[in-house]
Amino acid sequence: MSWINLALLSAATLGAVNIIDSHLISKRMPSLRVFLLLSGIIILVFTLILFRLFPIPQGTSVRIVSLAVASGILRTAAVIIMLYNLKREEVSRVVPIVYAYPIFVAIMAVPLLGESLHYLEWLAIIIVVAGAVMVSARQTPSGTTMWKVKPMLLLFGSSLLFALADITSKYVLNYISAWNLLWLSMSCVSGIFLLISIHPLTFKQLGNIKQRKSAIGLLILDETLALIGMTLSLSAIEKGPVSLVSTIIGSRPVFVVIAALILSRVAPSFLEWHPGIGKGMLALRFIATAMIAGGIAIIHLT
Repeated sequence: MSWINLALLSAATLGAVNIIDSHLISKRMPSLRVFLLLSGIIILVFTLILFRLFPIPQGTSVRIVSLAVASGILRTAAVIIMLYNLKREEVSRVVPIVYAYPIFVAIMAVPLLGESLHYLEWLAIIIVVAGAVMVSARQTPSGTTMWKVKPMLLLFGSSLLFALADITSKYVLNYISAWNLLWLSMSCVSGIFLLISIHPLTFKQLGNIKQRKSAIGLLILDETLALIGMTLSLSAIEKGPVSLVSTIIGSRPVFVVIAALILSRVAPSFLEWHPGIGKGMLALRFIATAMIAGGIAIIHLT
């Protein structure tokens, strides 16, 4: 499978993860710490399985392993910031801002990794990122469009961390496989999630999970999809130029918004989703979607 197809599948899969994350955090879990605790345990199980199946090759330097761990820590920090904001903001507004990170990846990949981009590819990156940010626009009751400044700045910090993680991952994948990097990154995710969440109050709140069996089952599905999405993502980074791979994965907001819009019609209680879409906003989102699709088409053609 080509790196373009891998990246698109990753974007769609991780978009589904964002939707389920938002539902669990806002609807089922009594606190973010409970969500992190249960997620950390599930991810730890996956990590131990992958550790046994894909050991690090003999002769791999400590520096490479350290960089792989650093990549995992950066990605985990970015995820935690994103999850923190999912507790407070609508998913369709959080994800697009975070996934403006391809522009940071492109800027860093040229001097740090020696990637060279055609002017059409730079244009495609700008178009996709602009489309992703446009999708996050919100219409106020008065009919104007607005973005909240403080959450946006925090989310752009998450975006920068994702970019640094991708740059580091691309370098490390020259020395170890995507499977090796996957379980090293997941060990960081699990460790940090558990470190943050292990607290007496967290264990007391476990009993307050709404519809416990179905919630835990949904969380297992969520983390399984996250594992699949990350595997696809790292495989795409391993095969293709990280600046363009990140750009395609940055199309995730389209999948999130489309899924959220459908759920708002068929299962309105599933998400904290208040589209409030008039004709103007609907047209804006169609334009943004067309921009993202056009940017990916340019990447495919170039």
